[in-house]
Amino acid sequence: MPVKRLLAAAAILVATSGAALAQSCTFTMPNINFGTLDLTAATNYRTTAIFVSNCTGTAGRSILVCPNFNAGTGGVNGTGSIRYMLNGANQLQYNIYRNNAYTTVWGSRTWGLPPTPPTVTVNLNGAGTGTRNQTARVQVPLGQGALPAGLYTSSFAGIQAEVNYDYSGGGRSCTTISAANTNSTPLPFTVSATAGALCTITATDLNFGTATLLNSNVDTTNTISVRCPSGLPYTVGLDGGGAGTTNPTLRELDNGIDQIIYGIYTNAARTTGWSNSTTLGGTGNGAFQNYTAYGRIAPQVTPAADTYTDTIVVTVTY
Repeated sequence: MPVKRLLAAAAILVATSGAALAQSCTFTMPNINFGTLDLTAATNYRTTAIFVSNCTGTAGRSILVCPNFNAGTGGVNGTGSIRYMLNGANQLQYNIYRNNAYTTVWGSRTWGLPPTPPTVTVNLNGAGTGTRNQTARVQVPLGQGALPAGLYTSSFAGIQAEVNYDYSGGGRSCTTISAANTNSTPLPFTVSATAGALCTITATDLNFGTATLLNSNVDTTNTISVRCPSGLPYTVGLDGGGAGTTNPTLRELDNGIDQIIYGIYTNAARTTGWSNSTTLGGTGNGAFQNYTAYGRIAPQVTPAADTYTDTIVVTVTY
């Protein structure tokens, strides 16, 4: 009798030792915030976020993790190549990518569009634990300067972002795991960016050329270009130059000893001086808007031959 009892116990131990542990995973995905962007600039804005998988289960096995990112509350175009962040009815284009070149969209196996998510494999160590990081690359493309300033967002919650996972092997793949909705875990996060109320200004030189005598008007023009976000009102003012004059028609070109009096005007007739109190302006549309500055040297005593210069500070107020 004692022998029979020992054999039965041994059989029970053998059967139990081969049982697989149930897998369990937790995931983190941070909110993605681009901060304030100058959408009028000719640049792509890029940032990254780290999707982290922490899993436990049977030592030595691997777990397939399938992170599905859908359209988000901002929506997506018909191919999945463009997601949107929203500010009211305004759409800011962006997307989430899973490769270094920002060309392969991180999508979902549940949204019916071509882009799919990566398959993340978590290998469990001898203690039955494992961690794997996957970088999500996010880009706001250039060419969106016509959008108004403000906060743009898209939220991923519920079915918009969920992770399925299961042990690898046995014909399992992310396609079969996601289709069966195996071990479904929500992964809420938001994507946001602020389109800044930022303006850019450029100006060409106001060059009067060469004059032998200043016994008649010497006229010239230059171009001041302003680029502001769509819908943003602004004004453009000019200071008094190196002499700090308050009369915009009596600015001074200087060579260190002598001066030449000149003016800058807002109109071709040269009747309205352009200053910080008498300005021009408009409303931004995301593209450069050009303004002509009209310069004139009125008849005056011709000073010594030399090169005469002045520096004007252009101020855009918005």
